Amino acid sequence: MEFGWINLFGAGIVLLMMIPNIIYAAGPKQDKTQIKAPHYLSACEQVGRYSCIILMWLPLLVWKFGFGSVEEFLIYLIGNGVLLLCYYLFWIFYSRKKSLSNAMALAIIPTAIFLLSGMLLRHWLLVVFAILFGASHCTITYVTHKECM
Repeated sequence: MEFGWINLFGAGIVLLMMIPNIIYAAGPKQDKTQIKAPHYLSACEQVGRYSCIILMWLPLLVWKFGFGSVEEFLIYLIGNGVLLLCYYLFWIFYSRKKSLSNAMALAIIPTAIFLLSGMLLRHWLLVVFAILFGASHCTITYVTHKECM
């Protein structure tokens, strides 16, 4: 199975991942002092995040954009579906209790979605940016929540 120049499944996954983030950002702000991560780490996180968002649906520098088999496509759909369900569940848990374990799950699950998608699509640039995003996002999440507690 091959895609044209846009992966609508990837775009849908990205949109579904953004919904709880938008709801959280629109909600009431907490009075806790904002802990700043080092600028280089924040820059790595943002470059990784936006690159993954774009590469999930746009096949930049990919010769053949698609799956090697029907089984890979099913793993892609089911795997990302399960990860999205877990992501939504951990947002619910996090809204009730802002713990380090819930925050880390919310950092790891999007990374897993980007990695799974990149590997199954053989989109190696997406895999590279997923690793960059995951390492920096998890580090920032850990440091931020450790200092707040």
